[in-house]
Amino acid sequence: MAINRTPVLKRCRQLGLDPVVLGYSSSKTSKRQVQRRRKESEYGMQLREKQKAKFVYGVLEKQFRGYFEKARRQQGVTGDNLMRILESRLDNVVFRLGFARTRKESRQIVTHGHITVNGRRVDVPSYRVRPGDLVAVAPKSKDLLVIKSALVSNERFEVPAWLEVDIEKLQGSVLALPERDQIDLEINEQLIVELYSK
Repeated sequence: MAINRTPVLKRCRQLGLDPVVLGYSSSKTSKRQVQRRRKESEYGMQLREKQKAKFVYGVLEKQFRGYFEKARRQQGVTGDNLMRILESRLDNVVFRLGFARTRKESRQIVTHGHITVNGRRVDVPSYRVRPGDLVAVAPKSKDLLVIKSALVSNERFEVPAWLEVDIEKLQGSVLALPERDQIDLEINEQLIVELYSK
């Protein structure tokens, strides 16, 4: 499997992302943006938006292309469908529920089998949740230090409207798939659609 070893904060600076999107504190980072020497081409802007989405959700090119093809076949706006698919990944839902401090940590928690969906253990980060699914921390994993520290650090963390969380039982339910205005990422998905439509 390909691994990107570029430091997260450096990559965020390159893509113009706020590290908070990934769960990292932005207190140590400066507010400066990367100064571009010349005007960015249309292709460059499209490519950067695709790289942003891939980086935020931790998806590689082949899988991202597959998500785009699924989104294109669905009814509705392709860009909105793509963002909905990415947002409904299990590792993202675990992060959004506050069971992990960062998106990478949520991916690892899922991979190690600490999460159940509807009472069944799921260890695939790309598993797509559906409305009505119950995502919970596995009974044997409820005392894990990683999850407890994430809950403490995410106390002021706001859970999106399309999810509902019960901190006492360490579980959350998917009320509905998110609409585009409920996804708080500064990604212009229309540029991604234009890039793949060439």
